[in-house]
Amino acid sequence: MNKTLILGVLFSIAWMGCQFSDVKKVNIEKTTFGVTKDKKSVEKYRLSNINGMAVEIITYGGIITSIQVPNREGKETEVTLGFNSLNDYEEGSPYFGALVGRYANRIAGGAFRLDGIDYTLAQNNGANHLHGGIQGFDKVIWDAEAKKSKDQVELKLFRLSPDGEEGYPGDLQVEVTYTLTQDNEIVVDYFATTSQKTIINLTQHTYFNLSGNPTSSILDHKLKLNADAYLPVDKTLIPLGEIHSVKDTPFDFRAFKLIGKDIDDKEEQIKRGLGYDHCWVVNNPNTGVREVASAQHPDSGIVLDIASDQPGVQFYSGNFLDGTLPARSDDQFYNYRSGFCLETQHFPDSPNQPEFPSVVLLPGQNYKTQTVFRFSTQN
Repeated sequence: MNKTLILGVLFSIAWMGCQFSDVKKVNIEKTTFGVTKDKKSVEKYRLSNINGMAVEIITYGGIITSIQVPNREGKETEVTLGFNSLNDYEEGSPYFGALVGRYANRIAGGAFRLDGIDYTLAQNNGANHLHGGIQGFDKVIWDAEAKKSKDQVELKLFRLSPDGEEGYPGDLQVEVTYTLTQDNEIVVDYFATTSQKTIINLTQHTYFNLSGNPTSSILDHKLKLNADAYLPVDKTLIPLGEIHSVKDTPFDFRAFKLIGKDIDDKEEQIKRGLGYDHCWVVNNPNTGVREVASAQHPDSGIVLDIASDQPGVQFYSGNFLDGTLPARSDDQFYNYRSGFCLETQHFPDSPNQPEFPSVVLLPGQNYKTQTVFRFSTQN
Protein backbone atom coordinates (compact mmCIF):
# COMPACT_ATOMS: atom_id res chain seq x y z
CA MET A 1 0.00 0.00 0.00
CA ASN A 2 1.53 3.34 -1.01
CA LYS A 3 2.12 6.21 1.37
CA THR A 4 -0.63 8.41 -0.09
CA LEU A 5 -3.22 5.69 0.28
CA ILE A 6 -2.17 4.97 3.86
CA LEU A 7 -2.46 8.64 4.77
CA GLY A 8 -5.87 8.76 3.13
CA VAL A 9 -7.10 5.79 5.13
CA LEU A 10 -5.76 7.25 8.38
CA PHE A 11 -7.44 10.59 7.63
CA SER A 12 -10.75 8.84 6.95
CA ILE A 13 -10.54 6.90 10.21
CA ALA A 14 -9.73 10.09 12.14
CA TRP A 15 -12.61 11.93 10.47
CA MET A 16 -15.03 9.13 11.31
CA GLY A 17 -13.76 9.15 14.88
CA CYS A 18 -14.48 12.86 15.18
CA GLN A 19 -17.98 12.31 13.82
CA PHE A 20 -18.56 9.49 16.28
CA SER A 21 -17.25 11.69 19.11
CA ASP A 22 -19.71 14.43 18.19
CA VAL A 23 -22.55 11.90 18.13
CA LYS A 24 -21.53 10.72 21.59
CA LYS A 25 -21.62 14.24 22.96
CA VAL A 26 -25.33 14.75 22.43
CA ASN A 27 -27.99 12.51 21.02
CA ILE A 28 -31.72 12.30 20.51
CA GLU A 29 -33.72 9.15 19.95
CA LYS A 30 -37.37 8.90 18.94
CA THR A 31 -39.59 5.93 19.79
CA THR A 32 -43.30 5.23 20.11
CA PHE A 33 -44.56 5.53 23.70
CA GLY A 34 -48.11 4.33 23.14
CA VAL A 35 -51.53 5.07 21.72
CA THR A 36 -54.14 7.17 23.51
CA LYS A 37 -57.67 6.01 24.21
CA ASP A 38 -58.83 7.97 21.16
CA LYS A 39 -56.27 6.14 19.00
CA LYS A 40 -53.65 8.88 18.67
CA SER A 41 -49.99 7.90 18.60
CA VAL A 42 -47.69 9.35 21.26
CA GLU A 43 -43.95 9.65 20.64
CA LYS A 44 -41.11 9.64 23.16
CA TYR A 45 -37.88 11.57 22.69
CA ARG A 46 -34.77 10.74 24.69
CA LEU A 47 -32.22 13.55 24.90
CA SER A 48 -28.76 12.66 26.22
CA ASN A 49 -25.34 14.26 26.65
CA ILE A 50 -21.75 13.14 27.16
CA ASN A 51 -22.01 13.37 30.97
CA GLY A 52 -24.42 10.48 31.29
CA MET A 53 -27.48 12.72 31.71
CA ALA A 54 -30.69 11.87 29.83
CA VAL A 55 -34.14 13.42 29.63
CA GLU A 56 -37.19 11.62 28.25
CA ILE A 57 -40.18 13.62 26.98
CA ILE A 58 -43.44 12.46 25.42
CA THR A 59 -45.70 14.39 23.07
CA TYR A 60 -48.71 13.71 25.29
CA GLY A 61 -48.85 16.67 27.67
CA GLY A 62 -45.26 17.63 26.85
CA ILE A 63 -44.49 15.42 29.83
CA ILE A 64 -40.98 14.85 31.15
CA THR A 65 -41.29 11.16 31.99
CA SER A 66 -37.72 10.73 33.23
CA ILE A 67 -34.55 12.59 34.13
CA GLN A 68 -31.43 10.52 34.80
CA VAL A 69 -28.30 12.17 36.15
CA PRO A 70 -25.04 10.85 37.63
CA ASN A 71 -24.91 10.72 41.42
CA ARG A 72 -21.82 11.41 43.54
CA GLU A 73 -20.28 8.07 42.50
CA GLY A 74 -21.13 8.60 38.83
CA LYS A 75 -24.01 6.11 38.83
CA GLU A 76 -26.95 6.97 36.59
CA THR A 77 -29.80 7.97 38.91
CA GLU A 78 -33.49 8.60 38.25
CA VAL A 79 -34.56 11.86 39.93
CA THR A 80 -38.22 12.20 38.90
CA LEU A 81 -41.56 10.54 39.54
CA GLY A 82 -43.28 9.10 36.50
CA PHE A 83 -45.03 6.13 34.90
CA ASN A 84 -43.99 3.41 32.49
CA SER A 85 -47.27 3.44 30.55
CA LEU A 86 -49.32 6.03 28.70
CA ASN A 87 -52.47 4.60 30.25
CA ASP A 88 -51.27 5.59 33.72
CA TYR A 89 -50.73 9.18 32.56
CA GLU A 90 -54.21 9.27 31.03
CA GLU A 91 -55.95 7.65 33.98
CA GLY A 92 -54.80 9.52 37.05
CA SER A 93 -51.56 11.44 36.89
CA PRO A 94 -51.18 14.27 39.43
CA TYR A 95 -49.47 16.30 36.66
CA PHE A 96 -46.27 14.22 36.80
CA GLY A 97 -43.74 16.04 34.60
CA ALA A 98 -46.40 17.90 32.63
CA LEU A 99 -46.52 21.18 30.78
CA VAL A 100 -49.27 23.11 32.53
CA GLY A 101 -51.51 25.74 30.92
CA ARG A 102 -53.22 27.84 29.86
CA TYR A 103 -53.08 28.91 33.48
CA ALA A 104 -50.90 27.13 36.01
CA ASN A 105 -52.17 26.92 39.59
CA ARG A 106 -55.58 28.07 40.80
CA ILE A 107 -58.15 30.62 39.69
CA ALA A 108 -60.80 31.33 42.35
CA GLY A 109 -64.29 30.14 41.51
CA GLY A 110 -63.22 29.11 38.01
CA ALA A 111 -63.97 32.60 36.73
CA PHE A 112 -62.35 35.92 35.85
CA ARG A 113 -63.27 39.19 34.16
CA LEU A 114 -61.37 40.78 31.29
CA ASP A 115 -62.43 44.11 29.74
CA GLY A 116 -65.85 43.79 31.34
CA ILE A 117 -66.46 40.30 29.99
CA ASP A 118 -66.93 37.41 32.40
CA TYR A 119 -65.22 34.15 31.50
CA THR A 120 -66.21 30.84 33.06
CA LEU A 121 -63.69 28.02 33.44
CA ALA A 122 -63.97 24.47 34.71
CA GLN A 123 -64.14 24.03 38.48
CA ASN A 124 -61.84 21.02 38.70
CA ASN A 125 -60.35 21.65 42.14
CA GLY A 126 -63.30 22.05 44.45
CA ALA A 127 -64.86 25.37 43.51
CA ASN A 128 -61.65 26.53 41.83
CA HIS A 129 -60.01 26.12 38.44
CA LEU A 130 -56.66 24.31 38.50
CA HIS A 131 -53.85 23.92 35.95
CA GLY A 132 -55.82 24.76 32.81
CA GLY A 133 -58.96 22.76 33.48
CA ILE A 134 -60.33 19.35 32.64
CA GLN A 135 -58.28 19.00 29.45
CA GLY A 136 -55.42 21.40 29.94
CA PHE A 137 -52.10 21.42 28.12
CA ASP A 138 -51.05 18.35 30.13
CA LYS A 139 -53.71 16.20 28.41
CA VAL A 140 -53.26 17.09 24.73
CA ILE A 141 -50.84 15.88 22.08
CA TRP A 142 -48.21 18.36 20.97
CA ASP A 143 -46.45 18.53 17.62
CA ALA A 144 -42.70 18.09 17.94
CA GLU A 145 -39.46 19.00 16.17
CA ALA A 146 -36.05 17.74 17.29
CA LYS A 147 -32.78 19.53 16.60
CA LYS A 148 -29.19 18.60 17.43
CA SER A 149 -26.03 20.69 17.36
CA LYS A 150 -22.51 19.93 18.55
CA ASP A 151 -23.08 21.01 22.15
CA GLN A 152 -26.80 20.67 22.80
CA VAL A 153 -29.97 18.92 21.74
CA GLU A 154 -33.44 20.42 21.78
CA LEU A 155 -37.05 19.37 21.40
CA LYS A 156 -39.59 21.98 20.37
CA LEU A 157 -43.24 21.28 21.14
CA PHE A 158 -45.97 23.43 19.66
CA ARG A 159 -49.74 23.58 19.28
CA LEU A 160 -52.63 25.95 18.67
CA SER A 161 -55.01 26.27 21.59
CA PRO A 162 -58.21 27.44 19.90
CA ASP A 163 -60.40 30.28 21.08
CA GLY A 164 -62.72 29.01 23.81
CA GLU A 165 -60.65 25.97 24.74
CA GLU A 166 -61.42 25.26 28.41
CA GLY A 167 -63.18 28.65 28.45
CA TYR A 168 -60.17 30.85 27.64
CA PRO A 169 -60.45 33.60 25.03
CA GLY A 170 -58.31 33.86 21.91
CA ASP A 171 -56.43 31.54 19.59
CA LEU A 172 -53.20 30.91 21.49
CA GLN A 173 -50.19 29.69 19.52
CA VAL A 174 -47.78 28.07 21.97
CA GLU A 175 -44.19 26.84 21.65
CA VAL A 176 -42.22 25.16 24.42
CA THR A 177 -38.60 24.17 23.81
CA TYR A 178 -36.65 21.75 26.00
CA THR A 179 -32.88 22.04 25.55
CA LEU A 180 -30.32 19.70 27.13
CA THR A 181 -26.84 21.20 27.36
CA GLN A 182 -23.38 19.85 28.12
CA ASP A 183 -23.58 21.65 31.48
CA ASN A 184 -26.32 19.23 32.62
CA GLU A 185 -28.94 21.93 32.19
CA ILE A 186 -32.50 21.51 31.00
CA VAL A 187 -33.47 24.90 29.60
CA VAL A 188 -37.21 25.38 29.16
CA ASP A 189 -38.23 28.25 26.88
CA TYR A 190 -41.90 29.22 26.65
CA PHE A 191 -43.31 31.36 23.82
CA ALA A 192 -46.88 32.27 22.89
CA THR A 193 -48.96 34.74 20.87
CA THR A 194 -52.70 35.36 20.91
CA SER A 195 -55.37 36.56 18.52
CA GLN A 196 -57.39 38.12 21.34
CA LYS A 197 -56.74 39.60 24.75
CA THR A 198 -56.30 36.68 27.12
CA ILE A 199 -54.47 35.42 30.19
CA ILE A 200 -51.55 32.99 30.31
CA ASN A 201 -49.35 31.38 32.94
CA LEU A 202 -47.31 28.33 31.89
CA THR A 203 -45.10 26.11 34.01
CA GLN A 204 -43.38 22.74 34.23
CA HIS A 205 -44.71 20.32 36.84
CA THR A 206 -41.99 17.71 37.37
CA TYR A 207 -41.93 15.91 40.71
CA PHE A 208 -38.34 15.53 41.94
CA ASN A 209 -36.74 13.06 44.32
CA LEU A 210 -32.94 13.34 44.32
CA SER A 211 -32.29 10.34 46.57
CA GLY A 212 -32.21 7.73 43.82
CA ASN A 213 -35.31 6.06 45.27
CA PRO A 214 -38.37 7.96 43.98
CA THR A 215 -40.68 6.08 46.35
CA SER A 216 -38.86 7.32 49.45
CA SER A 217 -39.71 10.45 51.44
CA ILE A 218 -38.36 13.82 50.32
CA LEU A 219 -38.30 15.14 53.89
CA ASP A 220 -34.54 14.45 54.13
CA HIS A 221 -33.79 16.77 51.20
CA LYS A 222 -32.37 20.21 51.88
CA LEU A 223 -34.00 23.17 50.15
CA LYS A 224 -33.14 26.81 49.68
CA LEU A 225 -35.49 29.40 48.16
CA ASN A 226 -34.42 32.85 47.00
CA ALA A 227 -37.50 34.43 48.52
CA ASP A 228 -38.05 36.76 51.44
CA ALA A 229 -41.84 36.52 51.20
CA TYR A 230 -44.67 34.15 50.36
CA LEU A 231 -48.40 34.35 49.63
CA PRO A 232 -50.70 33.19 52.46
CA VAL A 233 -53.80 31.34 51.26
CA ASP A 234 -57.36 30.61 52.31
CA LYS A 235 -58.67 27.13 53.06
CA THR A 236 -59.02 26.38 49.31
CA LEU A 237 -55.40 27.49 48.66
CA ILE A 238 -56.38 30.75 46.94
CA PRO A 239 -54.06 33.66 47.89
CA LEU A 240 -55.52 36.16 50.31
CA GLY A 241 -53.97 39.02 48.35
CA GLU A 242 -51.36 39.63 51.04
CA ILE A 243 -47.59 39.23 50.87
CA HIS A 244 -46.02 38.04 54.12
CA SER A 245 -42.41 37.87 55.22
CA VAL A 246 -41.01 34.38 55.69
CA LYS A 247 -39.02 35.52 58.72
CA ASP A 248 -39.78 33.51 61.87
CA THR A 249 -42.20 31.23 59.98
CA PRO A 250 -41.99 27.64 58.65
CA PHE A 251 -41.75 29.23 55.18
CA ASP A 252 -38.22 30.53 55.72
CA PHE A 253 -35.95 28.68 53.29
CA ARG A 254 -33.53 31.55 52.71
CA ALA A 255 -30.76 29.23 53.90
CA PHE A 256 -30.66 25.49 53.26
CA LYS A 257 -33.14 23.69 55.50
CA LEU A 258 -34.49 20.16 55.65
CA ILE A 259 -37.89 20.03 53.93
CA GLY A 260 -39.18 17.98 56.85
CA LYS A 261 -38.01 20.36 59.58
CA ASP A 262 -41.17 22.50 59.83
CA ILE A 263 -43.55 20.75 57.44
CA ASP A 264 -45.89 19.55 60.18
CA ASP A 265 -45.82 22.77 62.17
CA LYS A 266 -49.12 23.73 63.78
CA GLU A 267 -49.05 27.12 62.03
CA GLU A 268 -52.38 27.66 60.26
CA GLN A 269 -50.89 28.14 56.80
CA ILE A 270 -49.05 24.84 56.99
CA LYS A 271 -52.25 23.08 57.99
CA ARG A 272 -54.16 24.64 55.10
CA GLY A 273 -51.66 23.31 52.59
CA LEU A 274 -51.37 19.96 54.40
CA GLY A 275 -47.70 20.88 54.34
CA TYR A 276 -46.15 23.09 51.67
CA ASP A 277 -48.35 24.03 48.72
CA HIS A 278 -47.75 27.77 48.49
CA CYS A 279 -46.29 30.36 46.19
CA TRP A 280 -43.09 32.14 47.20
CA VAL A 281 -42.31 35.64 45.93
CA VAL A 282 -38.90 35.33 44.29
CA ASN A 283 -36.45 38.10 45.13
CA ASN A 284 -35.22 40.63 42.56
CA PRO A 285 -38.25 40.66 40.25
CA ASN A 286 -37.97 42.08 36.74
CA THR A 287 -34.23 41.35 36.58
CA GLY A 288 -34.36 38.48 34.11
CA VAL A 289 -33.29 34.93 34.80
CA ARG A 290 -31.93 34.67 38.34
CA GLU A 291 -31.58 32.14 41.15
CA VAL A 292 -34.91 30.73 42.34
CA ALA A 293 -34.23 27.55 44.28
CA SER A 294 -31.67 24.90 45.12
CA ALA A 295 -32.28 21.39 46.44
CA GLN A 296 -29.82 18.69 47.46
CA HIS A 297 -29.76 15.19 48.86
CA PRO A 298 -26.99 14.24 51.33
CA ASP A 299 -26.66 10.57 50.34
CA SER A 300 -26.80 10.76 46.54
CA GLY A 301 -24.92 14.06 46.47
CA ILE A 302 -27.20 15.28 43.69
CA VAL A 303 -27.91 19.02 43.57
CA LEU A 304 -30.69 20.72 41.61
CA ASP A 305 -30.42 24.46 40.97
CA ILE A 306 -33.32 26.35 39.37
CA ALA A 307 -33.19 29.78 37.74
CA SER A 308 -36.04 31.68 36.10
CA ASP A 309 -37.36 35.10 35.15
CA GLN A 310 -40.77 34.39 36.72
CA PRO A 311 -42.01 36.34 39.77
CA GLY A 312 -43.03 33.30 41.81
CA VAL A 313 -42.33 29.66 42.54
CA GLN A 314 -44.89 27.19 43.85
CA PHE A 315 -43.26 24.73 46.23
CA TYR A 316 -45.39 21.62 46.62
CA SER A 317 -44.26 18.82 48.92
CA GLY A 318 -46.28 15.92 47.50
CA ASN A 319 -48.95 16.09 50.18
CA PHE A 320 -51.60 14.34 48.09
CA LEU A 321 -49.48 11.35 47.08
CA ASP A 322 -51.02 8.45 48.97
CA GLY A 323 -49.28 5.24 47.91
CA THR A 324 -51.85 4.28 45.25
CA LEU A 325 -49.98 5.38 42.10
CA PRO A 326 -47.66 2.77 40.56
CA ALA A 327 -43.95 3.54 40.43
CA ARG A 328 -41.70 2.40 37.60
CA SER A 329 -40.49 -0.64 39.52
CA ASP A 330 -42.70 -3.70 39.97
CA ASP A 331 -44.81 -3.76 43.13
CA GLN A 332 -43.73 -0.26 44.21
CA PHE A 333 -45.89 2.82 44.64
CA TYR A 334 -45.35 6.54 45.08
CA ASN A 335 -45.74 7.16 48.77
CA TYR A 336 -46.82 10.17 50.78
CA ARG A 337 -44.45 13.09 50.16
CA SER A 338 -42.17 11.08 47.89
CA GLY A 339 -41.79 13.94 45.42
CA PHE A 340 -41.55 17.72 45.46
CA CYS A 341 -42.34 20.31 42.80
CA LEU A 342 -40.80 23.73 42.22
CA GLU A 343 -43.08 25.36 39.66
CA THR A 344 -41.79 28.69 38.37
CA GLN A 345 -44.79 30.84 37.48
CA HIS A 346 -46.90 33.93 38.04
CA PHE A 347 -48.95 34.11 41.21
CA PRO A 348 -52.11 32.01 41.66
CA ASP A 349 -55.43 33.78 40.98
CA SER A 350 -53.70 36.79 39.41
CA PRO A 351 -56.62 37.47 37.01
CA ASN A 352 -58.77 38.24 40.06
CA GLN A 353 -56.12 40.10 42.03
CA PRO A 354 -55.05 43.24 40.12
CA GLU A 355 -52.28 44.07 42.62
CA PHE A 356 -50.41 40.92 41.50
CA PRO A 357 -48.14 41.06 38.43
CA SER A 358 -50.22 40.99 35.25
CA VAL A 359 -50.85 37.76 33.35
CA VAL A 360 -52.63 39.46 30.46
CA LEU A 361 -51.39 38.86 26.91
CA LEU A 362 -52.46 41.16 24.07
CA PRO A 363 -52.53 40.56 20.32
CA GLY A 364 -49.16 41.62 18.89
CA GLN A 365 -47.35 40.86 22.14
CA ASN A 366 -45.06 37.89 22.76
CA TYR A 367 -45.31 35.80 25.91
CA LYS A 368 -41.72 34.75 26.51
CA THR A 369 -40.20 33.23 29.62
CA GLN A 370 -37.39 30.84 30.57
CA THR A 371 -36.62 28.42 33.38
CA VAL A 372 -33.36 26.48 33.79
CA PHE A 373 -32.94 23.24 35.76
CA ARG A 374 -29.27 22.49 36.40
CA PHE A 375 -27.93 19.29 37.95
CA SER A 376 -24.58 18.76 39.65
CA THR A 377 -23.11 16.83 42.57
CA GLN A 378 -21.41 17.73 45.82
CA ASN A 379 -18.95 15.73 47.92
